[in-house]
Amino acid sequence: MPRSAKMAASVPGSSTAVAAKPAAVAETVLPSSADRDRVSLTEEAYRVLKREILDNRLPPGFQALEPELARLLGMSRTPVREALIRLQDEGLVEVQRRRGMRVLPVAPADMREIYQILSVLEGEACVLLAARKPRPNIRALIRETDAMEAAAAAGDRESWAKADDRFHRALVALCGNRRLASFSNMLLDQAHRTVMVTLYIRQLPTKSVVDHRLVLEDIAAGHSEAARLHLRQHREWGAGELLRILERHRLHHL
Repeated sequence: MPRSAKMAASVPGSSTAVAAKPAAVAETVLPSSADRDRVSLTEEAYRVLKREILDNRLPPGFQALEPELARLLGMSRTPVREALIRLQDEGLVEVQRRRGMRVLPVAPADMREIYQILSVLEGEACVLLAARKPRPNIRALIRETDAMEAAAAAGDRESWAKADDRFHRALVALCGNRRLASFSNMLLDQAHRTVMVTLYIRQLPTKSVVDHRLVLEDIAAGHSEAARLHLRQHREWGAGELLRILERHRLHHL
């Protein structure tokens, strides 16, 4: 007996008319197990490759063929190809015919624009979050600010960078505007890349930690415009520092 018929027969009161649904309809509504497996593998390939790019383990300019990536990930080429298309749509890689993929660099002009947009979006997130009634639990912001302070005091740049990234993602997630959060997260991917690439040629992030503490205190006190101002100043300072690093080291892209 077909699986759909068995399921119908096991439900009290079901009729054979209901059980005898055309197979084509069932296939349209319910994806096959092979399709579900492929989607799952695509998601896994996407998450792994994206994390390697954002953490600079696959640095700008890195190139690889699809078969090489598939072998490294232990899966077929199809989910890897679909994951690369998603990463290309997010501006992280370029998919090259017969040449696999290349991790895209980030130019100074790109970063200036990204930081300008982030300062607006995150500033609005600060206003929305500080004004929400009742205010959501901001424990995540407190935790990541504390983690940044501890990492900076210990000279642990990588832990600081990860806490910094989590702080900004938590900020936009808590503001209550899902579209703002979604768009911000795409830009935060690029911002985190530049932090990781320049992590050991920039100053210890003491000022950045102070900036985040100010923003946190403003939000906790409900001072929405002060939070927006401090966030914007933080982003402007960050963009300026990045451009100074590029100029000092004569780097044309990251």
